[in-house]
Amino acid sequence: MKPVPHDATSLRRAPVQRRSAERLTRILDACADLLDEVGYDALSTRAVALRAGVPIGSVYRFFGNKRQMADALAQRNLERYSERVTERLKDARPGDWRAAMDAVLDEYLAMKRTAPGFSLVDFGNQIPVGARHAEPNHRVADRLTVLLSGYLGREPDEDLSRTFLVAVEASDTLVQLAFRVHPDGDEAIIRETRELLRAYLGRVLD
Repeated sequence: MKPVPHDATSLRRAPVQRRSAERLTRILDACADLLDEVGYDALSTRAVALRAGVPIGSVYRFFGNKRQMADALAQRNLERYSERVTERLKDARPGDWRAAMDAVLDEYLAMKRTAPGFSLVDFGNQIPVGARHAEPNHRVADRLTVLLSGYLGREPDEDLSRTFLVAVEASDTLVQLAFRVHPDGDEAIIRETRELLRAYLGRVLD
């Protein structure tokens, strides 16, 4: 059980002691599970506290409302995603942008299929369901720019950031389509997404 990063911006108060960090992790785990089970509208701070096995006051110590909980869950998702991509690339050949692209897409698909609550919030609150705002994709593109620039031997400059933003926006739209067509993601659409990314990134990164 890994604690949520202490820099999650939606936290009222960052945990200081290990016990407090573990309690926060249980709260977010409960929030994620309940999002899958009952959806956002039926989610309540009281239900989260009950599922997490903590007093309701512990929830309000960290969050003013359920929206802040969902935002913190999205931040934790991004941190875990970054760790998964980094781990995936440890054995890859430096500079191989195709391996990087596969890691970025594959790890996102894996979380989409398995991470509790991910279908509703992924890296940024999508409430109401399906709402897509610029901020989460910008957040992901900025993180990928920092994460992959050294691996690709590129400067983390405006051009690389724009390249990743275009790739993230395009793949996000197509992956959402794939999961609307099939609950596990339509494989044909995912293949087309991968080909589209290879064509675009090949023009920019080769």
